[in-house]
Amino acid sequence: MMNRFRRFLSCVLFASVLVHPARRASGGESAVFQLVPEAKVDAAGIFLHQLVRSSVHATLPTLRLAPAPLLGQTISLSRRQIIALAAPALPALDSTNWIGPDSVRVSRQTRPLAEAELLDLLRAALQRDYAGSNGALEIHLTRPWPPTNVPVEPLSIQITDLPPAGILPNLVAGFELWSGAERLGAWQWPLQARLWRDLPVAHSPLLRGQLLRDADITLERRDALAQREVCISFPVTDNWLETVSSVQAGTPIWARLVRSRPVLRRGQLVDALYREGSLSISLKVETLEDGALGQTVRVRNPKTRRELYGKIQTQDLVLIAL
Repeated sequence: MMNRFRRFLSCVLFASVLVHPARRASGGESAVFQLVPEAKVDAAGIFLHQLVRSSVHATLPTLRLAPAPLLGQTISLSRRQIIALAAPALPALDSTNWIGPDSVRVSRQTRPLAEAELLDLLRAALQRDYAGSNGALEIHLTRPWPPTNVPVEPLSIQITDLPPAGILPNLVAGFELWSGAERLGAWQWPLQARLWRDLPVAHSPLLRGQLLRDADITLERRDALAQREVCISFPVTDNWLETVSSVQAGTPIWARLVRSRPVLRRGQLVDALYREGSLSISLKVETLEDGALGQTVRVRNPKTRRELYGKIQTQDLVLIAL
């Protein structure tokens, strides 16, 4: 509301200069309006004070005459067009006492888009839409960014195309550059990417069958894109996880290198329980494969030689599933 009042007051004061010829600039001459030959504007629009200079000691009002041209386009406004556009707010403005060219060329104010700024915009968009919380993304252009002019307004990037596998160490990304609601262009550009994340790594050699709860494991900052495998969750909360093979010092602990330690071994004789409603039958069975708690394994009734499936409940009990 205050801004509106100030704009109104500025227009009133400026109009009073126009309608009272007795008001003179220094030197006793009438107010003179000079049209500039060229004006640079931003997306807010074309304003009177950007096109005209006045000899009177008064600031031209901030009066919006027309929308700004699109980036790369130029429009021309003549004196009469400017007077007509300003007429609703400044009806006393006429074509007398004008100097300078007959028209003004209006174009958008631009600046060069530096490669560093483009990288920041690209990295932020890829981090937000694809990498998320999986690590800190780092990217580099593999081809120099050419000189590109953009508006002086804030910019944004929309990712339009990535490989089906997502972010890779080497990829071509498609993106669009926007300034507000104005699309500035589309590009396909080759990138190199790294995704830095803390990974669990063997600090000292691990033996086959060693429980991870007792292992010497530390977190190290590494490029997850270069690893191409899934690591275990760390810290380890499963006390029965063990290594399936020896692990050298400095090697990440991949998920394929560990398993839940079997509580039953193949060939072991254990108790089995079969339940159906209120009926409960106990028997002895022989395990035909190793198994961890909660796993379903093959077992065999040593008397009938019939193979069954049992879910491991404890170290010496399985629940028969028929």
